[in-house]
This record gives sequence, structure tokens and C-alpha cells, in this order.
Amino acid sequence: MTVKLQHSYPQSPEFLLRKLQGLIKHPRQVKQVHSLLITNGHLLPSSNASNLKWMATLLYNCLIRAYLNFEEPHKALLIYTHMLTHQTPPNDLTFPSIIKKAATCSPSIAFMIGTPLHTHVIKLGLLRDLFTQTSLVVLYARLGNLSDACRVFEEIAQPCVVSSNAMLDALGKNGDMESALLLFDSMAERDVVSWTSIINGFGRNRRFGEAIQFFVKMMGHEDVRRCLVKPNEATFVSVLFSCSNLDGVGALHYGKHIHGYIIRNEVELTVFMGTALIALYGKMGCLENAMKTFDGMVVKGVCTWNAMISSLACNGREKQALDLFEKMKMQGLRPDEVTFIAVITACARSKSVELGLGFFQSMRCDFRVVPRMEHYGCVVDLLGRAGLLEEAAEFIKRMPFDPNATVLGPLLGACKVHGAIELGNEVGRRLLELQPHHCGRYVTLSNIYAGGEVWSHAADWRKAMIEAGISKIPAYSMIDAM
Repeated sequence: MTVKLQHSYPQSPEFLLRKLQGLIKHPRQVKQVHSLLITNGHLLPSSNASNLKWMATLLYNCLIRAYLNFEEPHKALLIYTHMLTHQTPPNDLTFPSIIKKAATCSPSIAFMIGTPLHTHVIKLGLLRDLFTQTSLVVLYARLGNLSDACRVFEEIAQPCVVSSNAMLDALGKNGDMESALLLFDSMAERDVVSWTSIINGFGRNRRFGEAIQFFVKMMGHEDVRRCLVKPNEATFVSVLFSCSNLDGVGALHYGKHIHGYIIRNEVELTVFMGTALIALYGKMGCLENAMKTFDGMVVKGVCTWNAMISSLACNGREKQALDLFEKMKMQGLRPDEVTFIAVITACARSKSVELGLGFFQSMRCDFRVVPRMEHYGCVVDLLGRAGLLEEAAEFIKRMPFDPNATVLGPLLGACKVHGAIELGNEVGRRLLELQPHHCGRYVTLSNIYAGGEVWSHAADWRKAMIEAGISKIPAYSMIDAM
């Protein structure tokens, strides 16, 4: 799209504002208009007729929104600072979008940007604007500052469903589900976001059973029965996440019912919904259902392929997992961090050491994926399962950061399997420094000595566990409806 703005007349601020609004999704043209606004002096405050008084403010607001749409928040912030430098007064339309964008940044940047913006809002007397208040609730929720989020929310005279949903999300993100439920019950109007915020909040706080039960409550509510509220993609993904992580009988049962509802009601199976179903079926060992879901998806994202590769790798189908990885690359999709965790896991379980090490090297060299702690843990598991304990220990020493339990745990397990008492003792003690109340570490150390028939040391570790007041978590078997 080419627009010869330099030959368009007149170049009045009203004309350029209309152009800017019409081209707001086109970066090149917006930058052309921006240049004309600067060269014509239209971004300076006007003291002329009343209809031009706020023109500079409207132009700045439009530019800020445009650059935020282009995912250029730094330019949007720079324009905002120019706005203040040129003494152009911000209004209630200036702040909501820029505060919401600040909330999507990393916590440190969000704090650095968001706090001064809140101060400006107060100084300009715009704190009573509902959209600005809601944006501030979202910001403080992102920062984990629940007290400030509550303070802003309490200042809203008549909270609408959007502002209430923002507060529900803030409470859920910060673990206060009891207050979230009280607010939910007090809401005069609820939409699908309200219900989903509670379901997601329970899942985020590992209260998976309650998340599923709240979904059941939602589906039985009169608003859903009368089709005033319908579960959406976020609802299904949230509840399927809880099904995947629920320990105990019923998770697969509920997951299948949700899948059945999606099919019966001809709900479009989106990338994230399909991925959530594949992850559920994979975790429950239902590979046929997982593959059927995968094959039936019209559009698949990298996350979808990751879920299927991981499901195969964790259910004894390592070769199929690696074949699927090659097929994924042939489809032109670029592997990410999660992909390599899945494929190196497949190599570890099939004891394909050279192949796994090759994938680890190719992460950075071929795909520019920087290995994280989890990837190093997968390589240690790969070497440990193959009995290459010295190589695993040397690999840990060469790591660019100190190992945590993700890396040391697989090595301790390998020491138990291969009877490496001395190395196991060393690794076990390091793990206990990191996780002094982890019962599994004591038990594994005891079993390592018992496997080597060093009964006195095995008994000592059991005794140390008892003296530390740590109890072994009982194991259980589970049979769920397939």
C-alpha cells in the first residue's frame, strides 16, 4: 500500500489526523504522517480556536496507539515524553493503552514505566476515569502488587464487568482465591471472562479439582443454559490444563467430557485447545486419542507439535517422537526451547546418546536457542541413563551456571540405578543443601547404600530423615476410565 502523503493537500492537522486514524495499522504510512506532523509544527500545543485546543493531544494519542499496535512500545513512550516536553496536556484517552502495554513488559520495566504513569494520572486529575483505573489494576496485578491493585479497584465508584474481571485476574494471579470468589458472587453481571478468570485462578494456584468443579458449575448455570454465556477458547484451555495436572481419579473422565462437548457443539478446535487436549491424553497414556486429535487439527502451531512429540517420548514411542520432530522441521516450523526438551528426552529414554548430544549442540548453532537449566538436566539424564556417570559429572562442571535440582536429580537417580555409591553420596548431599525437606532425596540415598549392601549407611539416612521430621509420601496406584 503506497500513499503519496507528501502531495496530499491541505496538510491541516484535521486532515492528517484523519489520515493517521485510517492508516493506524500501516507502519510505513504512519511514519510518513508522523514526519509531516513534525515538519508542519502540528505536534505543538495550539492556543488558537477552541476546536484546535486539543488537536495536538488527539494527534499524540493516535501516534501512541499506532506505535503500540506496531509492538514498538519504546517509541510510544518516547512520543509520550515529547508530549509532556511540548506541554501538550494528556487526557483520559492517553493513558489506558500505554499502561496496558507497560503491564505486558517484564516486571522491572513495567514497574519503571507504570509507577510514573500512575503519578501523572493522579497529578492530572484523571484517576476517576474507568478505563485508566482498570488499566492500573491490570498493571499492579502483573507486578504482583495486590494491595495497590485493590486500592485502585476500591476507588472505582461503579465497577463494570471489565474492571471486575481485571480484579478477579489480579486476585487469582496473587493467590487470593477466597477474595476472588467473594467478588465473583457479588458481581451483578458476569461474562465468560468472569467464569474463566476463576477457573484459571484455581489452576494457577494448583487447585485443579476446584477449577474443574467450577467449570462444571459454570456449565450448569442458567446463563450458559440460556446461551447468554458460552465457554470460549481460554475457558477450555484453562480447564483442560487443570485436568492434565489433577492427581487422582477423574481427570481423564472430565477431559473426555470436555472434548465431547467441543465436538457436539461444533466448537472450532483452535491451536491452543488442540494442544491442551494432546497434552492431557499424552499424560494419561492415551496416545491413540492424542494422535487422533493431532491429525484432526487443520492448523498446528509449534506448541502442538511439541505436545505430541513429548507425549510420544514419555510413553515409550521414542522413535515415533524423533520421526515427528523431523517431519515438523520439514513442515518449515522452527523448533523452540520446549521442542528440544522433548526430543532430548526421547533420546535419553532410547539411550541414543550421540543423537541427543547432537540435538543439544544444534540448539544454539542451528536454531539459536539458548539452553536453559532444563536442557542441561535432559542431557545429564541422557548420559546417566546410558551409564556415563563420569561424563555427566564433567558435563555439569562445564555448565555456565550452578546446577539446581533439575540437573542434579537425574544424576542422583542414575547413581542409584548404576550403583555409584561415592558419586551418589556427593550429589545427594548437594541436593539436600538445595532441598533439605525433600523426602525423595533421603530415600534415594538410603537405597543407593542398600543396593551396595552398605546397610549401616542406608539406616543412617533413614534415621536422618526421621530426625528431620520428614515423612515419606505414600505411593498409590490409579486406574482411570480409558
